Amino acid sequence: MSDERESLTYSLFGEAVRELAQAVADDEYEPDIILSIARGGLFVAGGLGYALDVKNLHVMNVEFYTGVGQTLDMPVVLPPVPNIVDMSEKKVLIADDVADTGRTLKLVQEFCAEHVAEVRSAVIYEKPHSTVQCEYVWKRTDKWINFPWSVLPPVRRPGEPSTPSREAL
Repeated sequence: MSDERESLTYSLFGEAVRELAQAVADDEYEPDIILSIARGGLFVAGGLGYALDVKNLHVMNVEFYTGVGQTLDMPVVLPPVPNIVDMSEKKVLIADDVADTGRTLKLVQEFCAEHVAEVRSAVIYEKPHSTVQCEYVWKRTDKWINFPWSVLPPVRRPGEPSTPSREAL
């Protein structure tokens, strides 16, 4: 991984989501459900939901990255797990901020695969080494990405020690 970083601003994020939505519409794909991968996919799913006029949004919590370039051995689904019955025979669009290794997306695709009518994926960024090639990608990069929602450290109550931002790592 390069030490260079890709920086996304909130303004550019808005443009990226709108362009992703247009790519979905141009492809004539009409998802019944947008399934966001929390946490970064929540922002993408919300934007896509409004742009594509899809009100049925679901969330799947998956933990994989623990820091810059640091991951668990395998992605782990955290509770609550979506009820697959709610997605039965629906067209699902999985939304995430980045397809890095592709392991998280693959886990979510496999979760859906046998139960839904069709599943496709939309991401802001896709890395060249991702094992999953998404149908809708705003930009491809091999750089670490600084997202506007994760570059600053979490806010703390007075007196709590602070933690470094991901950008500083």
